[in-house]
Amino acid sequence: MDAADIIAYEKVQVVNNNNGARFETYVIKGSPNSGTICLNGAAARLVQPGDIIIIISYAQLDEKELPCFQPKIIAVDTKNQLQGIKHTEG
Repeated sequence: MDAADIIAYEKVQVVNNNNGARFETYVIKGSPNSGTICLNGAAARLVQPGDIIIIISYAQLDEKELPCFQPKIIAVDTKNQLQGIKHTEG
């Protein structure tokens, strides 16, 4: 969460590369550096352990903020441990 600048209760979109499911949910903070991604409620039926997922966080910016905005892509390994951060052009 820290690497991606995602905060607790922020709305995110989750894309499951294994089955094509796409849904919106919110983030609850877990144990730091645990690598755990846990889905609760109905969302838990859309992702199985071992599935490859993408978590997308969006930003709503004022036009004046656009020149300074740098989206990030966070890369993790199979245990969800941080492998790298790529800054892209906004």
